[in-house]
Amino acid sequence: MSFSISGKRILITGAGGLIGGAVTQAAINAGASVIAADVRECGFKGAENILLDVSDEHSVEECFAAVLKKPLDGLVNCAYPRTDDWGSKFEDVSVDSLRKNNDMQLNSVFLCCQIAAGDMKKHAKGSIVNIGSMHGVVAPNFHIYEDTEMTSPAGYSIVKGGLIHFTKYLASYFGPSGVRVNCVSPGGVFDNQNPVFVERYAKYCPMERMGSPEEIAGPVLFLLSDAANYVTGHNLVVDGGWTIC
Repeated sequence: MSFSISGKRILITGAGGLIGGAVTQAAINAGASVIAADVRECGFKGAENILLDVSDEHSVEECFAAVLKKPLDGLVNCAYPRTDDWGSKFEDVSVDSLRKNNDMQLNSVFLCCQIAAGDMKKHAKGSIVNIGSMHGVVAPNFHIYEDTEMTSPAGYSIVKGGLIHFTKYLASYFGPSGVRVNCVSPGGVFDNQNPVFVERYAKYCPMERMGSPEEIAGPVLFLLSDAANYVTGHNLVVDGGWTIC
């Protein structure tokens, strides 16, 4: 089996984001036919750039209507929409905010998967990769946020935990159709966070550092490739060993 994704037609949502951008560029570099979708114009060279607001059902339907004029080989759900109060402490989170974030983040993935997998089923092939998180697997260590304004939002664990199990559901449902569905769950990814947080994170991580967006892209490309043809329903944790402790 080949690790190559050259020539594969792959749609990446949230292509303008931190991880989405790294996945998009890696897929372009690997020779894939990439459709880079984001709420803002991305401008990736070597890709088809389209506008997509995953929190808007009409936008999702319009995007897929255009994209699915030709079969898709892969879908990567990297979009990460959230409300302005997303980083609020648990005590300050309103039920309305939680509902909105669940809708934007989890229900949007549901819709994208529903449309994409339905079309892939017709062609008896395809690979979907969802982006989870180590905090969908284990609880956050809140010590690493002390003396900073940061936290791990309550809704994040709800969304990512649900997404990991939803991935398994889809893999079971579409397995007979030749459609594979997997999840990549990153650990902490460096994005110029508070130095106190970065130092504390490194202290608790076996590899003693945060990951890079490019280090998440590689496992995603593997799951899109034919080398992963017998891998489905798997949550590939890419966290420098964080969840083994």
